[in-house]
Amino acid sequence: MYRWCTDEVEPHDRFDYWREVRAKGLFGVTAELARERRADFFGEFSLRQLGGAGLVELKASPYTVERSASDIASAPGDSICVYQQLGSGGWFGGMRGSDFAIANGSFATSHTDLPYRTAPLGAGGFHLRILKIPVSSIPAQDKRMRELAPRTFDDPTLAPLLGACFADLEEAAADDGAADATSLVQALAHLALIERGILRPGSRRGQAALRIARHSQARRLIARHLQDPKLAPTMVADLLGISVRHLHMLFETAEKSFSQTVTDDRLKQSRRLMREAPERLIADIATSCGFESLATYYRAFNAAYGMAPGDFRAKASDGR
Repeated sequence: MYRWCTDEVEPHDRFDYWREVRAKGLFGVTAELARERRADFFGEFSLRQLGGAGLVELKASPYTVERSASDIASAPGDSICVYQQLGSGGWFGGMRGSDFAIANGSFATSHTDLPYRTAPLGAGGFHLRILKIPVSSIPAQDKRMRELAPRTFDDPTLAPLLGACFADLEEAAADDGAADATSLVQALAHLALIERGILRPGSRRGQAALRIARHSQARRLIARHLQDPKLAPTMVADLLGISVRHLHMLFETAEKSFSQTVTDDRLKQSRRLMREAPERLIADIATSCGFESLATYYRAFNAAYGMAPGDFRAKASDGR
């Protein structure tokens, strides 16, 4: 992982260094900021290579950005970018089609080698995550991929799936899950192509991307409702808008079934709570994690870890 922050250089050099770092880590742009404001500029940049793509998180003070024809000619990227807006919002313009704003929590897609201009909407500046996927690494080859001018990801059924995949990609990066990262990157690329009308949802690759993304979203929903003892396939299927049979099919090719995923997540949460709150009653922790009874919790904990929760807590408190 590559991480860089403007705090590492002198104030008068920060913006120039930022432009260099951004160009090397993402792609070349023309970045402008009034000279009198440069000493106060702040930028933070991280880059991780995952599944054949580059995952960038960028946070910076306000400035103007243009990806001009000369920028493209001097540093072509030939990649699809999927943008996740994390800050107060941004404006895109200067390309084919109308200008648009992207709100916090929203997504946009584009090909790197089409011109555009962008600026943050709020005083907080830029904060976004960008997945840069080389076109050559995308199995569903289509010349229209190089015609993707910047546009928001507007499909209300696909956007939550995109968010779930991005969240899982972050976890895969933290856990060094290379195999998971590759499938997630391909799913994100194909979801973008589905949304832009280049890939059919019913095609083999479209169905595979939707299956991976729905499994990611199902896992996110499970994590969100762990405390509910009524958490069941019916609840998650309803939230996803699919049948229970379809939900179970999502978990068939995964490492764990639906019920195994629920139990494993609840046990992990209980272990975390025992470390963080050593004075809290184990029965209270079991209930807060969604276990129907203390006996059920003890059985599951023993089966998973070969010891009772109290023994785990004692070892954790001893620092072992």
